Amino acid sequence: MGDWLVSLWIPRNFRGLTYLVYPGAVHTRFEHSLGVYWLAGEAMNNLRMYQGEELGIDRVDVQTVKLAGLLHDIGHGPFSHLFEHEFLPHVVPGSTWCHEDMSTLLLDSIVDKHAIDIEADHLKIVKEMIVASSKSATTKSAKEKHFLYDIVANGRNGIDVDKFDYIDRDCRACGLGCNFQYWRLLQGMQVMGDEICYPAKDYLSIHKLFMTRADLHRTVYTHAKVKAVELMLVDALVEANEYLGIALHAQDPTDFWKFCNEYSVPKDKLEHFKNITAKDIVCSQKSSKVLLKEEDVAVSNVKIDLTRGKDNPLGSIKFFKDFGCDEKFPITDERVSHLLPAINQDRIVRVYAKKPELVEAVSEAFENLQLRMYGEKTQVHDTPRKKRIRFH
Repeated sequence: MGDWLVSLWIPRNFRGLTYLVYPGAVHTRFEHSLGVYWLAGEAMNNLRMYQGEELGIDRVDVQTVKLAGLLHDIGHGPFSHLFEHEFLPHVVPGSTWCHEDMSTLLLDSIVDKHAIDIEADHLKIVKEMIVASSKSATTKSAKEKHFLYDIVANGRNGIDVDKFDYIDRDCRACGLGCNFQYWRLLQGMQVMGDEICYPAKDYLSIHKLFMTRADLHRTVYTHAKVKAVELMLVDALVEANEYLGIALHAQDPTDFWKFCNEYSVPKDKLEHFKNITAKDIVCSQKSSKVLLKEEDVAVSNVKIDLTRGKDNPLGSIKFFKDFGCDEKFPITDERVSHLLPAINQDRIVRVYAKKPELVEAVSEAFENLQLRMYGEKTQVHDTPRKKRIRFH
């Protein structure tokens, strides 16, 4: 792996192009990595202070978890998640590339290149902790202390210090209120049966964690204008890929993708929902004024959940009544509040036109699609008249 390629895996901005809509979101992934490193250390310090002797936590355990926190995101490509989820699928159909796997490859490269003195077994565990919540997660090498794998990237129930850092950091950077207090969970966590559990009184605090994350995805990460600019950038990268493999040049935004409209999939249609395609939009066109082609339309199918799809993530978390209690148990929503949502997932369909003069035709076809699928227009607003620019 050449040095020029390694340099590409060091994104400047943590949230890609989000700063174009939220000017405060200019923090880097380096800052986030330092934050996760620190929080991982705080979690380990708390566990070591209250249960260290019981759990056998030693200096190597602390160092391993902190290293995983520091290095968990070094494999991200340019423009963060856009590279992984938007660009690569265009140029490498069926791509299974993920930043977690690249993080482990880069970690091996760094250790070899700089002859870093680290035990092979410890290095392997650090890499397993990095991919613990990804699809490429493997069997844990450690025969015990499996709870250590749930601190940085928790594949068991989704509560980890990675979320603690980016949720707090992104809310602050984007000027959003955040009523989730991660320090309560750091101070209250306790290991029971090799699993990190939380005080029952913190059930709602954990619910706020997942709800705040979902709110960030809906209002910030998948903001309609952010996605529009991402579509522009992806097209630029795809065009340049034939010559450079990857490019940092974007075309004039006035000539590119224009957001037309969006709708939320009705809750009674969620279970059988299939992603909407450009072909679906084109086939819904009735007007013959402009004949749309699939390449004229871009569709973004956004899925927002609480980390467990349709399921409530709190259902996989264990609680305990009070410190000194050895019994762990699950808690159901109805035992806490009847105001909590019954559905834990949102599906949003957004459609974009490649050229300004196509907004009218694409918007009408999009509305026809909704009428055909649901018997009504489910979008909240009509496309503004000023966007419906006809081509003369």
